Amino acid sequence: MTKKHLFIIAIVAVLIFLSVPIIHVLKTKWNESDEKIISPKGFTNDASQLNLTEIDTLIVVPNNKKEIQNQLKLVLRYAKEKNLKISIAGAQHSMGGHSIYPNGILLNMLAYKQMELDEKNNILTIGSGALWEDAINYLDKFGKSISVMQAFSSFSIGGSLSVNGHGWQKNLPPVSSSVISFTLMNADGEIINCSREENPELFKLVIGGYGLFGIILDVRLKVVDNIALHYKSAAMNSEDYVAQYQKIITDNNNVNLVFGRLRISDKKFLEESTIIYFEKSDEKPLSLEKQRSKNKEVRRVVFRSTVNSEYGKRLRWDLETGMNSILNNTVLTRNELLNGHVSLIENKDPNSTDLLHEYFIPDRNFNQFIKDIKPILKDSGIDLLNITIRAVDRDADAYMNYAREHVFGFVLLFNQKKTEKQENAMKALTNKLVDVTIKNEGTFYLPYRLHIDKMKMRKAYPQSDSFFELKRKYDPQEIFENKFYLYYK
Repeated sequence: MTKKHLFIIAIVAVLIFLSVPIIHVLKTKWNESDEKIISPKGFTNDASQLNLTEIDTLIVVPNNKKEIQNQLKLVLRYAKEKNLKISIAGAQHSMGGHSIYPNGILLNMLAYKQMELDEKNNILTIGSGALWEDAINYLDKFGKSISVMQAFSSFSIGGSLSVNGHGWQKNLPPVSSSVISFTLMNADGEIINCSREENPELFKLVIGGYGLFGIILDVRLKVVDNIALHYKSAAMNSEDYVAQYQKIITDNNNVNLVFGRLRISDKKFLEESTIIYFEKSDEKPLSLEKQRSKNKEVRRVVFRSTVNSEYGKRLRWDLETGMNSILNNTVLTRNELLNGHVSLIENKDPNSTDLLHEYFIPDRNFNQFIKDIKPILKDSGIDLLNITIRAVDRDADAYMNYAREHVFGFVLLFNQKKTEKQENAMKALTNKLVDVTIKNEGTFYLPYRLHIDKMKMRKAYPQSDSFFELKRKYDPQEIFENKFYLYYK
């Protein structure tokens, strides 16, 4: 065989090698549906797509302070006259019916999103229905940025306060730490200002209180400067994560944003990890308009191609770890990084849904937790798509706090078929993971599916009974209710 023939064979082999991942990703795209799932009239659902519920009335509030106050007072009066319950909704990314009450009134707050920046004191006053992306786009014009928020900007401000979301800002407490104050309409239609100094008990209860104490109206948030950041990454064995995190992140004053990821392919399952972090740059940040992310659909389809595919999981890990070395020192802005939309991982398969779990584990039990969950995840029969790691500092604000010391949050994303068999498998899996979490002195996040029984929930949250007693103190007629309250009270 001549050198020419060998060269041709080599070229063909390379083309075949390169075509396999391309074909795999294109196959994923081909099998998707672009049809949106729309709830029938008179019904609502949430991000899980597993909580379709009939409601009495849907109220869309106006984007005007005086109008919304008048309308909400009328709604409260109507609810009392008709003996109806009120649930409050934003983007509805909670997954256990936290924004839904059967045959009740649903308040859709999304239109209430006026905002104003106090540039002198770096305080943003914003309507609770605004999405974080609304706030980011607004602040970008002033060279400012959100202080603490979660990974995606497509959630509402009021919703994030109600679940006390945490961010990926370096070693900070949850979003509660960035809240200066908020106004709350209670069950009697009174508007109360809540802060650490004024009505401090209500302040603690409403943050992470799942809409059970009233309607959050206007929120005052701390903001920071929008800055340019250098992309950085480091790869390591998972058992070295905590030590490397201390060295690379905690001891480095230049780090601003950070998250980690665990390898989830069968090959080296949970044995490898990466830390992706962003260091302050001296460069002047560009506006969001000039620095929008590109190829979002490609990134989404590559992520979706991991569903029920060991090859897809390996491909994504290899692509990401390969890209990490290429992207090192790339300059991005803080606002660009924070302005990621949940559509980046959107599931377009009508027969399945993506569900989140989150477990908060003290540093000392990090490695043991990974060892404990490894066989559980392997044997579950549920498709694991991703595990992200985020460090969360102690939360001194929320009554139902999940970070009582510095913890690492393990954010697990699963793909579940919409079948009874998979629902039962998910419930079994969740309880096993909660058992391991409690064993490792951790807590679990409450905005997800209501699969955990009352006793286990109270082991993780021993303050639950007093929390529900205080709910009835501030709302004796129990006007504000949802499926979370129905299940756990």
